[in-house]
Amino acid sequence: MNPLALMVFLISLAIGTTTTMLSHHWLLAWIGLEINTLALLPIMMKTPHPRAIEAATKYFLTQATASALMLFSCLINALQTGEWNINNPHNLMTTPLSLAIMMKLGLAPLHFWLPEVLQGTPLSTGLILSTWQKIPPMILLLQISPNINLSLTIIMGLTSILIGGWGGIGQTQLRKIMAFSSIGHLGWIILILKLNPQLSLFSFILYIIMTTAMFLSLIMLSTTKMSQISISWTKNPAMMTTTMLILLSLAGLPPLTGFQPKLLIILELIKQNMIISATLTMLTSLLALFFYLRLTYIVTLTLSPSTHNSTTTWRTSMKPQLPSAITSIMALTLLPLTPAILLM
Repeated sequence: MNPLALMVFLISLAIGTTTTMLSHHWLLAWIGLEINTLALLPIMMKTPHPRAIEAATKYFLTQATASALMLFSCLINALQTGEWNINNPHNLMTTPLSLAIMMKLGLAPLHFWLPEVLQGTPLSTGLILSTWQKIPPMILLLQISPNINLSLTIIMGLTSILIGGWGGIGQTQLRKIMAFSSIGHLGWIILILKLNPQLSLFSFILYIIMTTAMFLSLIMLSTTKMSQISISWTKNPAMMTTTMLILLSLAGLPPLTGFQPKLLIILELIKQNMIISATLTMLTSLLALFFYLRLTYIVTLTLSPSTHNSTTTWRTSMKPQLPSAITSIMALTLLPLTPAILLM
């Protein structure tokens, strides 16, 4: 893609996200989301491949459906209340608005588009789709969180954690695994949205850090399948060790960063006397833990028959390593800072 065109699209993404984040008016927030969607479509289709075109078409249709539902809900809300203020939606319209935004996020059972779209795009576009594109809908959900239906968030959260774990078990494509990982993590975040929006925001920031670190590691290794990542050990042992630790952090194992939001969310659920929800959350998250551990085992504890000792691929690949190093350190070492972060 022409660098100038790419710069224009990336600036449009930033403008769309900023518009949504700063707006108190439903129509402006909707316009920001549309700018975001339309700016990402050409980036998704920068490689002229049938899978990329298919992924962009699925993404456009899904986002258009969610936008239509959101605009309809906003119009009815304006008719009922006489105002377009985001912080004060009418009780009747809170649920359809929430569903439209959750569809944009890719929460189960409205997740059907996310694995297919991620699978059809390059890793760099998948990184934008899994992190940057989640920011505007999440900000809108945080703004309407006082009025959101608690039962809806618990059902969507538990379903997303279950689908995120169950769907990732049989996958061999790393982009689909990351898609189901995204669904599962967003389920944890949504589960606590009504009860503690600050904790939801904190968990969302950590999700973005860990997902960015994982995608940057995959970009550095140029791997999109398990069969490719299983023979990468001899090319770059240090990178593979870091990738294994990031996977364990995504799984939520102590003493890594990923343990932090899961622990705090479970403690918050117990504090709210939601013992059954906390128990179901922990049990369903075991599915996700299984496929993370399986992937970790394949990455570091198995040696493929086709492994060679040549380090040529590693030495000749010139890719920016600083962003990957910074995000990897943050994805692995933030757990001891939890008390300090929570006091900020």
